[in-house]
Amino acid sequence: MRLSLQLGTSLSTLIVLASVSAAFAGDGWPSWRGPLGTGEAPQADPPIEFGDEQNLRWKVEVPGNGKGTPIIHGDRVFVLTAEGVGEEIEPPAQPEREGGGGRGGRGGRGGRMRGVQPTRVQKFQVIALDRTDGSVAWKHAPIERLPHEGTHGDGSWASASAVTDGEILLAHFGSFGLFAYDLEGKPLWEVQLGEMKTRNSFGEGASPAIHGDTVVVQWDHEGDDFIVALDKKTGKEKWRRERDEPTTWATPLIVEVGGKAQIIANATNAIVAYDLRSGKTVWECGGMTTNAIPSPVYADGTVYVMSGFRGSKLVAIELKGAKGDITDSKKVVWSHDSDTPYVPSPLLVDGKLYFFKSNTGILSCFDAEKGESVFGPVRCESIANVYASPVAAGGRVYLTGRDGEVEVLEIGDEYKLLATNHFDDGFDASPSIAGNELYLRGRSHVYCFATDADQAREF
Repeated sequence: MRLSLQLGTSLSTLIVLASVSAAFAGDGWPSWRGPLGTGEAPQADPPIEFGDEQNLRWKVEVPGNGKGTPIIHGDRVFVLTAEGVGEEIEPPAQPEREGGGGRGGRGGRGGRMRGVQPTRVQKFQVIALDRTDGSVAWKHAPIERLPHEGTHGDGSWASASAVTDGEILLAHFGSFGLFAYDLEGKPLWEVQLGEMKTRNSFGEGASPAIHGDTVVVQWDHEGDDFIVALDKKTGKEKWRRERDEPTTWATPLIVEVGGKAQIIANATNAIVAYDLRSGKTVWECGGMTTNAIPSPVYADGTVYVMSGFRGSKLVAIELKGAKGDITDSKKVVWSHDSDTPYVPSPLLVDGKLYFFKSNTGILSCFDAEKGESVFGPVRCESIANVYASPVAAGGRVYLTGRDGEVEVLEIGDEYKLLATNHFDDGFDASPSIAGNELYLRGRSHVYCFATDADQAREF
């Protein structure tokens, strides 16, 4: 979750701020969408121009393949990866997958799997880098296993991001386990939740969420679906609720509403809010398009949920007083049905929603309160293909393309390009920002750029 201390922040947003250490707002990125889950680092001021020879503090190679965002806390940067080890072998037999019943057209989800099949054992690793120079502070490989199914050709068997609340670090490898550590790398507990069977063998990717003493994992796939709450200190299960969804890659969002925490889960059949303490359904709204991937964002009492595969859908839901089925109620304060993202999540900053069309470099900006277009859809000058989600800091938006271009825009009422930064690399993972630093995860390297890159950093 992300923290925002901007002028005009409402009481409802401040309630969310209180759930995470104030230090995160100023100088940390504790989960994949930042301190409040909206993609903004409100007190940060990273460089506008950067590259291999400009504002580069360090660049380090990370073994294997991972698509998760670098997570920052204190003097550490945490990344997850899966590295193929040992000899190549024949992949496990993969039968045709027949669709079942269920809501949302499970019967239409059969057919041969199309993901890249595993041919090597994967060594799953948690790596803590020193934020000052990128050196390895500690690393741990909790498990080595041959994956039971494939992953997307552009994906990884380690696509989730780590998450921390400043006390523990959670490394989620999906079917291969959820592992908890202290911040110095001591293993605390682990939980095995089963084996996912993802749509078209496209792999896994949702990250866990943490709030207070509770960890939440959303487990939507082509088998028995559920959402589960675990005790942060022990990993013991607090409650579990069955769900009926096709594969979902969205990370759940936890917010405070009227003094009670709700888990908001994006999915194809229904957007559902669960009470964090009991797991009971608070409200439910008609769902998204197929393959729900973008994570919800929240501010000022309203949550924004969207998806964009085989259609487009965006809904803005007022949370105060929302109960039961709100699909056709006034709690859906506005909606939009075009140019929404497939893989990237939206950015919410300064009352504006920024989002891409599908996985393209076509950008829209909406007034979050009114649901009216501010600008766009407009084609980005240099970016054509996108998986990474936009981020913001210092009055600027950072857009990261798969082909190695990073555009920096001025936040405002028009598409105003400040700089385009070019790399001989590609970026699928979403960036992170902390203090005066921007972190990018390329295909094999993690980069740290800073406005004072030539000065020694102390923590």
